[in-house]
Amino acid sequence: SGFNSIGHMDTMLRERHHIGHYKEGEEFIQNVFHVLFPLFSGKEKSELSICWLQYEISKIGQCLQTKNKKKLKAQGRKSKKLAKNLLKAPDNRNHLSLWRLYAYLEWLLGNTDDARKVFDTALCTAGTEGLKSPQLCSLSLLYAQLEVELLESLEGVVMSRAVHILTKLTENGTYVPYSGQVLSVNVLKARKAYENALQDYLSKTVVSDQGQVSDANQLVNLVGCYALFQYLTVGIDAAVLIYAQTSEKLKASGPQKRENTGQNFCIQNFPTALEAVTLLHTNLLRFHMKISVYPLNPLREALTEALKRYPSNQSLWRSYIHIQRKSHSASKARRFFDCVTRSTNSLEPWLFAIQAEQMRKKLTENVQRADVGEIHCTIPETGLANRIVALFEHAVQSENGTHCPLLWRMYLNFLV
Repeated sequence: SGFNSIGHMDTMLRERHHIGHYKEGEEFIQNVFHVLFPLFSGKEKSELSICWLQYEISKIGQCLQTKNKKKLKAQGRKSKKLAKNLLKAPDNRNHLSLWRLYAYLEWLLGNTDDARKVFDTALCTAGTEGLKSPQLCSLSLLYAQLEVELLESLEGVVMSRAVHILTKLTENGTYVPYSGQVLSVNVLKARKAYENALQDYLSKTVVSDQGQVSDANQLVNLVGCYALFQYLTVGIDAAVLIYAQTSEKLKASGPQKRENTGQNFCIQNFPTALEAVTLLHTNLLRFHMKISVYPLNPLREALTEALKRYPSNQSLWRSYIHIQRKSHSASKARRFFDCVTRSTNSLEPWLFAIQAEQMRKKLTENVQRADVGEIHCTIPETGLANRIVALFEHAVQSENGTHCPLLWRMYLNFLV
């Protein structure tokens, strides 16, 4: 009973208290970590610590999803204890990625002030490399993103903590915690520094594969910081422009090699970088639409283009379904799903197409059954049910679908 629930079936309709790991499955995973931990040292041990903490954060996410405060409190205590023990290890004390995850954990638990202290401490001890340090960029980006999510409007945002964090990142000095104001001259200097750093990254070349991966991550963090900085100090159009320019450059520097030297372009390993930049772009548009008036079309176009390129990206599909729910016409989304499923072997487009129709069916039934008490609607919604069955049939006939237990279980669940 413990192991079948490790891969949760989030698409199933379940009671809230079923979400999450069963006790036996949870004990199994904890035992794996405890057994593996003494076998590693140095960098590998730090990587394992990161995996462990990410797993704990995923459990906090589940507790938040179920809105179970009692369980959240208990889980929070366990996760914080583990995080502190991991950070006490000599190898991990200066490991910025672990500090970043610990601060994020505190933030998720609602301890905003404690999380800020952890972020500030980590930034103060992180050295003075500024934009040249991938870990420092990653830490600053997450801190600034979390601060921006607290905003209710964009009034007076230039003086906010998020702008302070992104400005300090460019100064190559020791970080100074936020004191309530940001100097205009520092904002201007920071903009110039970001612009120069991004130009340097997009124009340089590297040879080694290892260098490429870290360069790709660094480029994504840099673009994220610069675009967020522009969004807060200039506006949404300035941020979108940076994403557009970076994406064009990344697409143009595809997998070709330099003719003479045989060196790869630096942006070569970059289907991953392009995908990550696209995700940042769509997330920013979604956030902006939440706090101010902005047309839906730019987001819809960005998502449809991205999904044709990355049909197995679940975050992009979730965003796409989220915006399509607001539309009264399903035909455009159906055509798009049909187009993507024909052109790829990925299973995600099928799963999300089915989920979108199931959500539409549920909405229709809720409307039909409104305000009539126990008497249910006598006219069943057969059109959507037939469409969903047809989607399942096509999906299980595809090469990947035939071997996907989740798909078969969803199909059985729907038929029941």
